[in-house]
Amino acid sequence: MRFVWAVVAFVLATVLIGAGIAQRTVFMGPSEQRMELSVTEPEPYVLVDADVLRANPGLQTLVVRGEGEIFVAYGRTPDLTAWLSDTAYNHVSLTKKGTAKSEHVEAAVPREDGAETSGRDPRGSDLWLDSFVDEDSLVAKLQLTEGNSVLIARDGVEDAPSDMLVSWPLDTRTPLAGPLMVAGGILLAVGLVLYILAIRHQRRGRGPRRKGPGPLPPTEPIMLDPAPERAAIEPGTDAGTVPNPGRAERRSLRRRLGLAVPALAVTAALATGCSADSWPRFDAATPSPTPSPTVVAPENQKPPAVGEKQAARIVAQITETVAQADADLDADMAATRLEGAALEARRTDYALRAKIPDRKSATISPRDKVKVVLPEATETWPRTVLALTVVEDDETVPPVMLTMTQADPWSNYKVSYMAEMPASGEFPEVAPVWLGATRIPAESPFLALTPAELADGFADFVDAGDKSAFAGRFDEVAQKLAANIRQSRESVVKGLADKGASKTSKVSFDMAPTDAEPVSMATLDSGAVVAISVTDSETVAPTTADAVIRFGDNADAKALTGASESAKGVVTTYGLQLFFAVPAQGSTEQIRLLAAHQDILSVKVIK
Repeated sequence: MRFVWAVVAFVLATVLIGAGIAQRTVFMGPSEQRMELSVTEPEPYVLVDADVLRANPGLQTLVVRGEGEIFVAYGRTPDLTAWLSDTAYNHVSLTKKGTAKSEHVEAAVPREDGAETSGRDPRGSDLWLDSFVDEDSLVAKLQLTEGNSVLIARDGVEDAPSDMLVSWPLDTRTPLAGPLMVAGGILLAVGLVLYILAIRHQRRGRGPRRKGPGPLPPTEPIMLDPAPERAAIEPGTDAGTVPNPGRAERRSLRRRLGLAVPALAVTAALATGCSADSWPRFDAATPSPTPSPTVVAPENQKPPAVGEKQAARIVAQITETVAQADADLDADMAATRLEGAALEARRTDYALRAKIPDRKSATISPRDKVKVVLPEATETWPRTVLALTVVEDDETVPPVMLTMTQADPWSNYKVSYMAEMPASGEFPEVAPVWLGATRIPAESPFLALTPAELADGFADFVDAGDKSAFAGRFDEVAQKLAANIRQSRESVVKGLADKGASKTSKVSFDMAPTDAEPVSMATLDSGAVVAISVTDSETVAPTTADAVIRFGDNADAKALTGASESAKGVVTTYGLQLFFAVPAQGSTEQIRLLAAHQDILSVKVIK
């Protein structure tokens, strides 16, 4: 009966192990699902809808092949269509049947020069959430959400590659394969044990039987020699040696175990060689409910202009370009990433450093890490982003606050305002990046002081001091800055007096707002962060016809004017870039100065 059970165990073990192996081989389906994309006629750009890449669940793998450099980028669909609005392109979308179709789209906004294609190089644009570049073949792993699309191109002039493929991974897990092979291995071991026991039992049952000695005559003495009889009963045993009846049996058992161990080892190797997909997962964490955001997006909220990683990439590119421009004293290069007050300060700095070799730059640049990003929530242009950058490993270095604006879909972001924030300063509470913020109009009446009035108000406070109508409206930091400006003015007056020029010359000062539009981004307390720029002019003029204003050791004045004196006087203009936190209308809080930076802008001879 033991043989029967052993055979049954062997059969079941074969079935289970075979079923486990078959699940990972014969019955295992394809590992991915594919969809090929095609275009009707070649164009420099191909726009692939997110619906195409989201046709099946899972991670999306986009494969593009073609000779030469291949460029792939993804971003918000409205942004991509706006970027492509003035050129023809191929649009790949998803039909109701779930298949991909291609449509040729003509330029919606004809170019003024009548060209058929814009020829714009998509590489390096700030509009993309992310981009990829490779030679001949490009593989991009994506997880696009609704509202995003993919752009495929080369350099904007050459036709885009037409060999495109999207694939999604299929669930190839076989959680029963491992348990089946383990169960088969256990049954194989049981069968082997039963087989060994059956062989052992059979041999014991068929072993040699001893015969007892026959009857002896009662008159004869019993002469019984145990050694020969023992030798006859146990052939192969040397005379004089004590026999061990269990030794042969143990040898036989070891031989059978020697056959069983390799079989079990093979089964164990099959089971352990299986991947994690061959086993059921009992430790899979149950999805925990996502906490609701503390900030709820209002209805019809527009998307943010940039994402967090996108903003960090843009700031890094701006920093790299400006650093190169600073090294080369190239104002044209700086103009590709700077504008307004920030660019004007750089132009003057380059002019001074070109004529004064040992002069150190007084300009500032973004720090290496973006700590706060506040993008404008909009789908139109221009669009603005407020950012706070810091030095990650050194909290003593003042953070740099900046605003950057993108004029249209085809332009890159340019920094218009940039100033240093005290390391101990407190940044206002603003909306998260995923929500974005509203840009406050310059004439908005919902702030304690409209953005358009802020520059005038601070300038009047600096010039008039406590007599200003805006005295008491600004916080202690702003008051300290105003006091420092007044003190520097007093130093100039005192310097003229010390040189005995107070009777032959006079000096006047005037702070005024620039023509640059203020940038105002809403905060969560219904206030706003407002960036403005003002100029502080210092005019020194003679009071008599015989007097002459000599520049002396003023190297900046000599470098910028090309003269050493002036008969009618000289005007030195400084530029201040300022960031304020303006509270909501009706608030009792003061207007807080967040960041400030001063640069020399010009020195002009009065003619």
